[in-house]
Amino acid sequence: MRNATKRLIIRIATAVALASATAVVLLPSAASAATSATATASVAVRERPTTSSDRVDTLYAGESVTVEGCRSGWCYVTHSGPDGFVSASYLRAGSAMISPNFNLSFNFPQGSFSIGNGGVSIGIGSGNSDGEDFAQACFYSGSGYTGSRICLEEGESIRSLPSSWNDRISSIRNPDGLRITVCQDRGYFDCRTYTTSARYLGGFNNEISSIRVR
Repeated sequence: MRNATKRLIIRIATAVALASATAVVLLPSAASAATSATATASVAVRERPTTSSDRVDTLYAGESVTVEGCRSGWCYVTHSGPDGFVSASYLRAGSAMISPNFNLSFNFPQGSFSIGNGGVSIGIGSGNSDGEDFAQACFYSGSGYTGSRICLEEGESIRSLPSSWNDRISSIRNPDGLRITVCQDRGYFDCRTYTTSARYLGGFNNEISSIRVR
């Protein structure tokens, strides 16, 4: 199995698992430090606090999240999609930008995270902090970009959606204008192509079994 395919399968499994979680379990001393915030622009959600880490999701301008903690410009956020790390410079709480350092020790589904206080040392990438390095499209279980979601980068495809997503896609967000092919049958048969976002899929609603992003 190709590495790209393996990464895609892992990302789908992570999206399903995290969508079912109700909240991140915080350390008792940090439980009161979580704060609500809004994304100021489109920004990648990363598995780890570095631009070299896999992107698990994308926040869009105006999307609401809960910030559990930040360090060295990276914040761990929870929201309706897969949770992960986001550049602090793209988050705002009310009229104020999120502080790049607060709640320095907290837990998240992949493990604990503590930087700068004798905890785990994680290298921060030297690339652009916004992480906008790949175009991608996101597929939602609800119409109007609601519910659970999975995202594919340009050039990725799923010939046969897993049972957790088969016949469950109801809307597509495509901010980069990619060529998206969705098919009612596995193996790319009986297909329709989109080059824009679609809040509702009409006759293809909850009928998709394979997808391609070009």
